[in-house]
Amino acid sequence: MRKGGQVQRVSADDLALGTAVAQAQDGDEAAFEVLYRSVQPGLHGYLCGIVGEDAEDVAAAAWREIARELPRFRGDGHGFRGWTASIARRHARGHLRRRGASHRTTGSSWPPPAMDHLAHTLPGATLPTETAQALIAQLPLAQAEVVLLRHVICLDEPTIARVMGRPSPVVRLLARRGTRSLARLLGAGDVTHGVARALGEPT
Repeated sequence: MRKGGQVQRVSADDLALGTAVAQAQDGDEAAFEVLYRSVQPGLHGYLCGIVGEDAEDVAAAAWREIARELPRFRGDGHGFRGWTASIARRHARGHLRRRGASHRTTGSSWPPPAMDHLAHTLPGATLPTETAQALIAQLPLAQAEVVLLRHVICLDEPTIARVMGRPSPVVRLLARRGTRSLARLLGAGDVTHGVARALGEPT
């Protein structure tokens, strides 16, 4: 499949997700459970990075809308991930507006207690969730969102651009800056995978 001159690779997970979406739209409750188990870890990880300890409440509100609007969704498995991310993002940003965006951080001290040890671990080591949240909280919101959408929800660049309503070159720049900022904060060459796992990336 080609889009915008690029080959889009469809993973087996997204193929299975697309099948479950179609079945859930036909009223199959077991298929909806498959959707939830497949998508919720990434959505929850994204929301942990954006709204911290309020992630559960925001995710619940997002899933109520997802369930209500599911019959209207049109697309494949990857498109479903992007669609649910858009819904979660809208709820997260509304939550931040209500409580004040300046309170986006999770309340963890900086640097977090594990930071001294982590600074000397190998790149890609598993991080405590609190540490991953504290790292993400140091980024400007737009950079944090791109990193989370890419590495936690596992969206590609064009989908992230649609979710955020930004041009792809801007998304690419934000991703590069966010990743570099995380690497500087942790003192490691590649921390995005570790952050993703800590915030709930499916394994």
